[in-house]
Amino acid sequence: MSGAVLIEPKQLQAAMETEPMVVIDTRDPGAYDAGHIPGAVNLRDIFTYLATSDHEGLETMQHKFAEAFGAAGLSGKETAVVYEQAMNTGFGQSCRGYFILQYLGYPKVKVLHGGYQAWVADGLPTSTDATEPTPAAFPKASEPGAVMVDKHQMLAAVNDPSVVKLDVRDVDEWIATSSSPYGPDFCPRKGRIPGARWLEWYRLMKPGADGAVFKASAEVLAECQTVGIVPSSTVYVYCFKGARASNTFLALKEAGVKDVKIYFGSWNEWSRDPALPIEEGFPAIAA
Repeated sequence: MSGAVLIEPKQLQAAMETEPMVVIDTRDPGAYDAGHIPGAVNLRDIFTYLATSDHEGLETMQHKFAEAFGAAGLSGKETAVVYEQAMNTGFGQSCRGYFILQYLGYPKVKVLHGGYQAWVADGLPTSTDATEPTPAAFPKASEPGAVMVDKHQMLAAVNDPSVVKLDVRDVDEWIATSSSPYGPDFCPRKGRIPGARWLEWYRLMKPGADGAVFKASAEVLAECQTVGIVPSSTVYVYCFKGARASNTFLALKEAGVKDVKIYFGSWNEWSRDPALPIEEGFPAIAA
């Protein structure tokens, strides 16, 4: 199997016949029950879990997902393949699974490009049978992967011009008319992290024959240049809870931007600490 993270549906079908794999469905249980990739395990917490970036919060998250992925059958020998319905409908939830596995140090992770929608469009088999995985001992890394920053590191970056603070939320969140995809007032404060640049996560995807797909590397880099990001940039990405940021993280890494990290607590955490600065309304336009 190639070193690329994204895997196409027919590539996945072929690999499932020759390699040890655990396929993980991140959709809600109702969608999973209606039809899924044969043998896939449903793990909705990948999308719904709200993390905080303090020491206790990260320890809790590490324990929770090491246990969940072990129960799904990941021992370190298998390739984990994560999917959602379509790349532009699940707020980046499959990529969130990829990011969490990267953070936990899991050695082999793929994301199904185009999601379940592309799998079905390719005429590949589906199942409504629930999968009973064989639990495994998830391999715990000695140190978490260096892919995440906490709120203290994000705060330090606010006044550091060498770090691009990248907000990838939807436009209503960026201009502070809504606090989250869960509703305008889900969080106590609306706004954005001071000095952040805005690149809405949808811009790194485009319509494909079977649904949304990631843009080619050159196209992603062209979008990045509009907000001053080049392959040598240091980028801290955030959204509401790290899902859309994970979609962006994967797109940037695949395009060759090497130093990318996610502030995984994102706006859900930042907005709840009144000591942390925010900007509201429309950004000021430089003269």
